[in-house]
Amino acid sequence: MKIGIIGSGHVGGTLTRRLSALGHEVTVANSRGPETLGALVEETGTTAGTVEQATQDAELVVVAIPMVAVPGLPAELFDGKVVVDADNYYPQRDGDIADLLDRSLSSSRWTADHLKGARVVKVFNNIQAPHLLEGGKPAGAGDRVALPVAGDDAQAKQLVMELVDSLGFDPVDAGTLDESWRQQPGTPVYGTDRDAEGVRQGLAEARP
Repeated sequence: MKIGIIGSGHVGGTLTRRLSALGHEVTVANSRGPETLGALVEETGTTAGTVEQATQDAELVVVAIPMVAVPGLPAELFDGKVVVDADNYYPQRDGDIADLLDRSLSSSRWTADHLKGARVVKVFNNIQAPHLLEGGKPAGAGDRVALPVAGDDAQAKQLVMELVDSLGFDPVDAGTLDESWRQQPGTPVYGTDRDAEGVRQGLAEARP
């Protein structure tokens, strides 16, 4: 699959490594320009590009950048694309965004509102990057970690759930984008390595 990754930090860099190792054609972009990605490209055999190049012809695009930077993305580039939202809102980093501070919107709904036309799916936001890099296990393994996957588009969600499984994690349907607050920071599943039943339990126990 042709995949674009926007962001080369902990999560974006980790997914660049993991997805390219699985044989996907990955183009990675960041805010500093392709010339700053030489080491990651040399390590992974991926392609460095601009945001435009990373999204062009991509079957799936991962957004893993500070949320405050999301409104600066050209929304038209993501129209019709399956977009994996791996972001979290951290007020100390992203500033006071009223709809997110009072949780009247999930962070993924806020992102989807900015990327009009994108088929947004929330995943990879609750797992620590080192565990995402090294924690994948074969299907059926008793200690396989599960990841919640939320989205409104059933076809897009299914594609992303299959990708999660290929990375070595059990995908758990976490409902719609509006329900994805259940996997945001401060909830039982955030920053934890639960199995599928544990993730379902944690999602059910989450409180606004």
